[in-house]
Amino acid sequence: MNPNPINYRLHLEPNLEDFTFYGNVEILLELPTPASTIRLNALELSIQDCSIQKDNTHLPCAFQVDGENEQLLILLPGEMTGTVKVNIGYTGQINDKMAGFYRSAYGPETNRKYIATTQFEERDARRAFPCLDHPRYKATFDVEIIIDEFLTAISNTPVKKVKPERSGKVRVCFQSSSKMSTYLVFFAVGDFKIQSSPLDSRVRIVTLPGREADTNYVLSFGSKALRFCEDYFDISYPLEKMDMIAIPDFAFGAMENWGAITFRENLLLYYPNITSKVGEERICEVIAHEIVHQWFGNLVTPLDWKYLWLNASFATFFGYGVVDHYNPQWNIWDQFISSMTEAALERDSLSETFSIEIPGDDHVVINAATAPIIYNKGANILRQLKEYIGEKRFRQGLQEYLKSYQYGCAASHHLWEAFQRVSDGPVSKMMKGWIEQPGFPVIDVHRHGDSISLAQRRLSYLPNDSTHTWLIPITIQTFDASLRPETTTILMENKMATIPIGEKTIAYKINYGQTGFYRTRYRDSSNLKALGSFVLQQRLPAINRWGIENDLFAFVKSGDIPMDQYLNFIAENFQQETAFLPISSIAGNLYSAYLVAEEGLRQRIATVGKSLLENVLDRIGYEPTSDEPHACSVLRDRIIWHALVYGTKPMEAFAQRQVNRLLKDQTIHPDIQKSIMQATALLAGERAYGWLKQRFQTSKSEHERLNLLLAMGCFKDKDLIESALMFALNEVPARNKFIPIVSATDNPHAISFLWEWYLSHLKELESFHPLLYERVLAAIIPVCALKAPDSAKAFFNDYIKTHHNLKDTIRMSLERLEINLRLKGSG
Repeated sequence: MNPNPINYRLHLEPNLEDFTFYGNVEILLELPTPASTIRLNALELSIQDCSIQKDNTHLPCAFQVDGENEQLLILLPGEMTGTVKVNIGYTGQINDKMAGFYRSAYGPETNRKYIATTQFEERDARRAFPCLDHPRYKATFDVEIIIDEFLTAISNTPVKKVKPERSGKVRVCFQSSSKMSTYLVFFAVGDFKIQSSPLDSRVRIVTLPGREADTNYVLSFGSKALRFCEDYFDISYPLEKMDMIAIPDFAFGAMENWGAITFRENLLLYYPNITSKVGEERICEVIAHEIVHQWFGNLVTPLDWKYLWLNASFATFFGYGVVDHYNPQWNIWDQFISSMTEAALERDSLSETFSIEIPGDDHVVINAATAPIIYNKGANILRQLKEYIGEKRFRQGLQEYLKSYQYGCAASHHLWEAFQRVSDGPVSKMMKGWIEQPGFPVIDVHRHGDSISLAQRRLSYLPNDSTHTWLIPITIQTFDASLRPETTTILMENKMATIPIGEKTIAYKINYGQTGFYRTRYRDSSNLKALGSFVLQQRLPAINRWGIENDLFAFVKSGDIPMDQYLNFIAENFQQETAFLPISSIAGNLYSAYLVAEEGLRQRIATVGKSLLENVLDRIGYEPTSDEPHACSVLRDRIIWHALVYGTKPMEAFAQRQVNRLLKDQTIHPDIQKSIMQATALLAGERAYGWLKQRFQTSKSEHERLNLLLAMGCFKDKDLIESALMFALNEVPARNKFIPIVSATDNPHAISFLWEWYLSHLKELESFHPLLYERVLAAIIPVCALKAPDSAKAFFNDYIKTHHNLKDTIRMSLERLEINLRLKGSG
């Protein structure tokens, strides 16, 4: 049996001049059975010495480092059992990999400064100290760090005491932590500035010098989000502080370290007159997401990485719920559908997919292939469950789960058993199917007089031979000739079901409200036509109009219907549409097809898209107003680029006026700033390139810098696009190099040569952080490899053999390439 850690006493001495550190860790362990060795995790550490204490006796130990398996094997002087203390001295590098204990730079090149910070999820604590680096091994931590007296040290808990040391150094000792997993440990050293919330003194924001004025907005929202979670989960936040820390160089969006949450700067700092409504919304959603993690993941931790969805799905779902609670006017659940549901359905429609509880006992890597399942799909299954059992029972089940396993670990069945205890229906059986099976169902619907028959099968864009079935909560809305609606709900427990609807029913909508995670294929063409007329007359809520359209496009991608049928349906039924959700979906679907379609089909798509977007922009206006709905601002920013690519004349004229203002350094409204920067690259060419570079190098806002980098991928001229991509590789910080590259894959003027560009810059791209390189692969392969699909397939089938860690993302992307090959000529 493996030893059980009880406590880590961690001593660190980082050097921000040569980026090295000395460390010493004392681990109190329980050996449940007699052992002659202790096996810990360690990576890129130079072990100096090792000893063990048993019954007040200190004995030196031999040790062996297994770099390939990231392990440190301690050879005990004899067999031991019970409680022992292991003491290990070691040194390491404060690396530049954005993983483990790493450095992050800020300030101009002429006065570059650094902080040292950590990022340990999923298994990078071993880069900072030898440990049992797995979530099931929870322990308490006592951390102390020796730093220069003019710097600040931060960890999970408040400072207990500061003691003077030699030569202008101080020893900062932190309070003992709660019992937690190694991936949640955090420490950092730098010239940090700390502000506390006037609403809740536990909530603090930690920034670098000069960023303090941008924190008022999030101090307020963070305090409210913490209060919401304490109330909803009925468990007080167990720590004395909750820091929210802005880190310049960060591969992920944020990380939920217990009591010391880290963020990319653009996801924490609110810049007045620069941050758009989209940015504001995203800041709130990410803050809420990470605060929810303080319960789901930190207080109750997954027993194994395959249960990671217990963290990610809940944080995703409640991240939106918290924002909706405080900003109901934003209609944030439409954003959930647009970003989370659409992405989950799209990802899970591939044959190369996973179950939410990813099988196997090895660690689960959060990557471009797995995240849409673990986060997005998982959150949608929770939304479906909440609708099925009701808000009250859903909340009761969550509270029972958290209280039963607090400070411990849990598996999937512990959660649904908690729901089962407060519910009447077969929750355990239903959840088991949704969590443990890959994919999701499509329901084929036929009408037979006064009834409809439903048949479920797994949906995938490419053929599959799956025999999986699911327990599906189904809501049906029927309409008679007077358009009087009637709602029926059932739990579809078998492959087939028959439901009476009455002879007078003239139309029926399956999955009314779109809370079910499935698609609907209406085999009765007259019903689809009737629903189309309801869409045109807007007799259905926007979310149901979205569901009809989004399902229909999925059947284009699966080859069940031709693209022209979809285009005709849009042209006939959505020309009066202005609601965010259906328009955002249509715009995205049309544009994704436009990028891959052959010329004749491309022109037909552009004609429909141009007409639709001109109508929308005529109604909502080209320029934001102070009193317009939040969703209107978000929608406009999404569709401006598409309208420009399609060649809509009113948009070109408006954009050109805004471009002229931008190049004169005049203010552009934050809610269209991103789109106008893209338009600047598209319309102003070489002049725009110089302006974008200069602005990027002088901007003090990460939010603005990201918009500038996005625009770098939007030029028409090949030479300018290549210059922008080289600028990204050579002059943009590692955390953001991928942005212009991914942006260029969305630019029809760049797609034709990006495959060759990728191959010629492979070595530079491979040096990216793995998560960021995966984003490049997932963007380039499905679209840019259309020019040479056979050679791309051969290249990556061979590439996987030596880059095994990328296999999931590559296989997913190759399948998308195959789908696009079929889609490109599917008129």
